[in-house]
Amino acid sequence: MNEVGGTSPSIREDRVRRYYELVDAGDVSGLVKLFDRDAVYHRPGYQPLVGHAGLERFYREGRVIEEGRHSVSLLVQQGDDIAVQGSFAGRLRDGRAVELRFADFFTFSEANTFRRRDTFFFTPMV
Repeated sequence: MNEVGGTSPSIREDRVRRYYELVDAGDVSGLVKLFDRDAVYHRPGYQPLVGHAGLERFYREGRVIEEGRHSVSLLVQQGDDIAVQGSFAGRLRDGRAVELRFADFFTFSEANTFRRRDTFFFTPMV
């Protein structure tokens, strides 16, 4: 969604879209810079990832995705928060193909960096 008036996307919306571009390009250093130094990222199946060091370690060593592409289908901004709905198609480190839907929730700091991120995946669990 765009800011009121629909004329241009917000700085925060641009940063969220840039995040997915950097993840898909494998630019770990670039994407980590979008987060606050003490940011917290909650992702299913992992302990909370805290700070630049935790994020860097996850994206370089812990992430099971080898490569792929995110597609954003909905982005809604309210106050300091942006909610994203989208899909991902790619390949895991073990060679398996993966396609799934996801929802992300970003909370921004006053410096327009990500203070918190929560991710949810639409996959069968129970």
